[in-house]
Amino acid sequence: MTFKQLEALYWVVQSGGFSQAAHKLHTSTSAVSKRVHELEAGFDLELFDRTQRTARLTEKGEQMFVLAKKLLEHRDAAIDQIGRPEVIERRVRIGVTEFTAMTWLHRLVDAIQRCYPKVIIEPDVDASGNLKDKLLADELDLVLVPDVYAEAHLRSHAVGAFSSVWMCKPGFVEADRSFRLHELASRRLLLQGSRSGAGTAHNSWMKSLGVQPTDVIIVNNLVAMMGLTMSGLGIGCMPEECLAPMVANGSLMVIPCTPAPPKMTYIAMYKGDQRSTLISSIVMLSQECCDFSRMFDISAPAAAEGAGSSSR
Repeated sequence: MTFKQLEALYWVVQSGGFSQAAHKLHTSTSAVSKRVHELEAGFDLELFDRTQRTARLTEKGEQMFVLAKKLLEHRDAAIDQIGRPEVIERRVRIGVTEFTAMTWLHRLVDAIQRCYPKVIIEPDVDASGNLKDKLLADELDLVLVPDVYAEAHLRSHAVGAFSSVWMCKPGFVEADRSFRLHELASRRLLLQGSRSGAGTAHNSWMKSLGVQPTDVIIVNNLVAMMGLTMSGLGIGCMPEECLAPMVANGSLMVIPCTPAPPKMTYIAMYKGDQRSTLISSIVMLSQECCDFSRMFDISAPAAAEGAGSSSR
């Protein structure tokens, strides 16, 4: 049974005759007749009552026509879905960190919905380590996390990066001077925990330099860290660009420090056995949408925003 045979049967019935079906299929009447005969021979039955002058279906022919209609509809839907990305229907579970959710997740969701209106996005906001565990457990299709979690058996693509600086409440440390890292380590530091990508990266970085903080408060929530830092509880290592408005209005103060914290690269990561065009497209959209410069969609000054847009 072939689609050409099913098409012949379908259009003979729909158009009311063999010659009409031939016109619809841009072929000859004998070709249509041959395809119908092949279909009948394959099932050893008669589809049309040939004692009638018109193309009238037998009982088995009626059943075959209903089946042909369904199969042709499924075929057309499959072709349409492959040829037109906007008709893809599925759920995509995307794991993101709190920082991504606070900065550019809404732009990514909007971009996906513009390209794939029928795709349902299910975001999961969690710590990087937890997101990786969920990816390995097949609870997520894609995660956007710092590259400290990259592994050889997982596919990953860089999507963006940001820089962090040490910040405190104005007056918490001496202003207008630069500190060495070991000097800051003797003060109270607010750091993220081991399940956080940023926390893992910063702790490994300080350890590699032989720096061991003596007074640390673990804060696993970035908003809480901002609040605690602004209240004067300690010195926090936080993303620089998106907090520039808070530095400008005097809520926070940047502490120049040598060496500076390492730049954090974010990756889109998914299992290597996934060969999905949709996932690949979402990765590319992530690269286009990634922008850690604005938090809670607070617009930067026009000049700064224009300069930032050219580097995205």
